[in-house]
Amino acid sequence: MTEAKSEALTISGLDCYYGEVQVLYGLDLVLNKGEVLCLFGRNGAGKTTTLKAIMGLVPSSAGSIKLAGQELTGLPAHEVPKAGVAYVPQGRRLFAEMTVAENIEIGLMARGKGKATRENVLDLFPLLRQRLRQRSGTLSGGEQQMLAMARALCLEPQVLLLDEPLGALDKALRVDMQIELKRIQREIGITTIFVTHDQEEALTMSDRIGILRDGRLVQEGPPEEIYNRPKSEFAATFLGDANIFRGDTTGDGIRLPDGTAIAAGAGAKLAAGAKASCAVRP
Repeated sequence: MTEAKSEALTISGLDCYYGEVQVLYGLDLVLNKGEVLCLFGRNGAGKTTTLKAIMGLVPSSAGSIKLAGQELTGLPAHEVPKAGVAYVPQGRRLFAEMTVAENIEIGLMARGKGKATRENVLDLFPLLRQRLRQRSGTLSGGEQQMLAMARALCLEPQVLLLDEPLGALDKALRVDMQIELKRIQREIGITTIFVTHDQEEALTMSDRIGILRDGRLVQEGPPEEIYNRPKSEFAATFLGDANIFRGDTTGDGIRLPDGTAIAAGAGAKLAAGAKASCAVRP
């Protein structure tokens, strides 16, 4: 018998506006306990807005957000962390003149946590333990990102939201931090949503990917499913390289205008005589 998955976060029919401009359209997402979901899309697609809506920083005009069945919709922003959601925004927002230890202490005091929590968090970040007396403004970009995450984890959250966690790092450091983030997530098994527009991060760091375009969820599923079975030209070309061909369906594939036949993927069922397009990966 397959073990039922426990839903950690459920977003249903979420609409959000900035003033008169709608930025999210009926967003539906279900995140199971311990999963890592990547929100992937261009700038302005609605990725950061989704995180802010979860945190109560952007009001919703329709829909609901639930944390393990508990309604978060309409909860004041300062109450959302207490409910069990931690957020690391872009820019990290550390206190540069304070030491690593002081930054962590602020996180602990704000959340009413004690020394045991601090030690548990530092066990996840051994490098930070060596830097406790160092001012956070003198840390490297990767170390600052670790500190921002450590401070967020002082909440002992059920769900962790990361907005472009590796966006400000150079390529070599990004690879190192990908490994670190995956290690930490595996070690504590925390349910995570992270935002990126980097294909490699989306494909290698997530259990599932949600592709957003202009505030709408284009496709959601495991990385290999989206890569091998994209549901739209946008998904095919945005996640990985693809050559797009257009023609007419033949039942088991499509026929191009020059007569070339391209077979459909295994298990695909196509009604003959319709206009269609297919993606061929290099």
